[in-house]
Formats: sequence, structure tokens, C-alpha cells
Amino acid sequence: MTELSPAANAAAVGTTGFKAPGTTPAKTPRGYLPGLAGINFGVYLALLTPVLVSMAFKIQHITETTEEATAQLGMVLGIGAFFALIANPLAGRLSDRTTSRWGMRRPWILGGSLVALGAFTIIGMATSIWVVLVAWCLVQASMNAVLAAANATLPDQVPVSSRGKVSGIVGLTTPLGILGGNVLVNFLSDDLARFVVPGAIATVLAVLFVLVLKDRKLEHKPAQKFTLGQFFGSFVFNPAKHPDFGWTWLTKFLVMFGYAGIATFLPFYLTEKFGLDEQTAITTILIANLASMAAMAVSGPVGGILSDRIGKRRPFVAIAGVIMVVGLVILAFAPDITTLIIAQTIIGLGAGSFLSVDLALATEVLPDPDDTAKDLGVLNIANALPQSIAPAIAPGIIALGATTALGGYTVYYLFGALVALAGAVLVYRIKGVK
Repeated sequence: MTELSPAANAAAVGTTGFKAPGTTPAKTPRGYLPGLAGINFGVYLALLTPVLVSMAFKIQHITETTEEATAQLGMVLGIGAFFALIANPLAGRLSDRTTSRWGMRRPWILGGSLVALGAFTIIGMATSIWVVLVAWCLVQASMNAVLAAANATLPDQVPVSSRGKVSGIVGLTTPLGILGGNVLVNFLSDDLARFVVPGAIATVLAVLFVLVLKDRKLEHKPAQKFTLGQFFGSFVFNPAKHPDFGWTWLTKFLVMFGYAGIATFLPFYLTEKFGLDEQTAITTILIANLASMAAMAVSGPVGGILSDRIGKRRPFVAIAGVIMVVGLVILAFAPDITTLIIAQTIIGLGAGSFLSVDLALATEVLPDPDDTAKDLGVLNIANALPQSIAPAIAPGIIALGATTALGGYTVYYLFGALVALAGAVLVYRIKGVK
């Protein structure tokens, strides 16, 4: 990306009011940062509330045994995350080619949020696992299209020197979304409201972001047609040609597996190991997430600002990974609820640092400035894939762990700790970013 002086940037913008590809403004536009943070908060509120809380109980309500609920939860979340894996880079690439008079990103942001709201309604009313599965796949596809298009605006709107700060603030929206979802679930007693209310909030925030966004506009259709090869190319990259991009992808995948992939089964962990009922488990998750968010509120912005000031990204990712490993190990052996909350706090401290720098680091290793959304979408596969793999392999690891002295969930969380540790080590394979 090339930073322009105000005069040069004005020339790039021209009379249309939209920037040319590959340019960034000298200053972040007013209203952009709160709008971007808002849409990220809305997406994570809508997506992670079911992943971490309400989907487990929804499935429990329409199945007969805990074993059946565990297996069905793994299937629904695993297949749904596969759709997220496909939709994020594909929607990103298509938005890179969108010639709408409303801009390249806005149609995807608004359209995706409306489709998701309809699918959330279907889930809330469903009495069949298969209806839940189909609707959840639609939710994952549409909301990841929103996320891909929204975050692809960052390189267009924010100078490189400010991306750590912006990434830190945006990164904080993940725990805020989780916290907001937990608060909502505590006050919503039926399945329909637990899915529709977060979806409606995300839709409102999408509308607000669309209204403030000065979207880039593609004046002419791309000369090359969208071919089958480009379709499959939406999901792959050449790690030999772009090794930093490849190592960034792998680091993100490993750390996010430890953070997001493992958390899915926390409701079952609480009900089975500690004997909590549904409402007490929901309240406990809320308290744990409050503690985690407080830690992230400190480590996130501080990490992003320090990263900008020092001019380094990798140390923050590495330290974050190690801190998360410590938290996961404590979580695995937690003898009581108090220790579990402490573990979640430590995990939040590490995740805050990671999320604050992750997006900033990613924008500095993108292979092609004209394919920003596509490349960020490929990186976002590393966010979605753990949510697909973890639920798919979790029942097997938990069952295997149950045959040992440690217990099923302890083995599962230790496995997550090892994966996150690998991510912390491999970040130093990225050579083009300090």
C-alpha cells in the first residue's frame, strides 16, 4: 500500500469521491472507525453468541440425551464453519469486482446482514436438527460475506501508521460481542429471541456502517471475466511465492484454534464437570466473559498502540500465544468455578494482544493491493477453519480423554494449548514484518 500526501490523495480520488486501487488516505475518514468497530461488534455478537452459548442449548432442547446433543452440536457448528470458510474469501473476491453505484463493499454488507437475520429467525423457530443445520450454514455464509467486505475497507481507509491502533480497537469487538451475547442470553428465555435479537442488532449496525462509509467505487468492470479458475483461486494462495502471507495464515489458524475453536464446548464442560444447570452455566459464562473482556480491554488497545509506536508486530503475537497457553492449561485443570474464571481472564489477556495486532500485521503482507478483500478472505479462512475442525474432532478427543485419568475435557483443552503454542512460535517465520 502507498500512503499519499493530501494533494496526491485528492488527485487519486478525483471527481468521483472514491479512491483509486492501492491508495490510502493520509488520515482516517471521520466516522469510519466507530462504524467499522460497530459492524464487527454486530457480526461477532450475532455469530459467537450461538457458537459459545445459545446453539448448545438450542440443540439440547430438541435432542434427547447429552451425548446426542454433543454430537449434533459438533456436526452443526462444524459444517456451518465450512460454509464460513468458503463464503469469506469468495465474497471478498466478488466484492473486489463489484461495480455497483453504491460502491464495492456496501451491497455485500447490507445484503448479507438481511439474509442472516432471516436465517436466525428460522433457527429460533426450528424443531429439527436438519432445519437448524441448513439455516446455520446460511447464517455463516451471509455473515462472513459481511465481515469480508467490511474489513476489506481498512486498507482503503486507514494509513499504515494507524492500522495497529485501528486493529486494536476492532479486535476488542470480539470479546465485546461475546460479552454482549452473554448479557442478552441472560435476559432472553426462549430460543427465538436468543437468535433473532443479536441478528437484528447486527443488521442495525450494518445499516449505520453503510451510511457512514465512503466506499471505493469500481468505475469499470474488470477486463478478465470471473472464471472457474478464479473461483477456486479465491480459496488458495502460493506460499512459495508469498511465504510471509503463508506463515501469517498458519499463525492465525493455530492461535485462533486455541482461542475460538476450544470455547465451543464450555457450556457442556460446566454442566458435566461442575454439575451446573442451564441458567447457572449461562450466568457463569457471562461472569467469565466479563473477566476476559476486562483483560482484553487492557491488553488490546495497549498492544495495538505499542505495536504502532515500536514498529513491531511479531513479539505481540508471540507473547499473546504464550499467555493464552497458560490460560488454557489452567482451564484444563480448573478444580472450581473461581479458577475457571481466572483462566478465562488470562486467555482474554493474551487474546487481546493477539487481536489488536493480527489485522494490522495481515494488511502488511497482502500479495496484491487490487485483491485486498480476496486476500483478507483467505486469511479469514484461518478464523473459520478452527471453528469447523474443532467441533468435528472434539467428540473424538473428549471420548478418548475420558478413558484417561485426566478426563475428556482436560485433554481437549490441553490439546488446544499445544496448538496455540505452535502459533506463538511460528510467527517468527514471518520475515517481512518486524
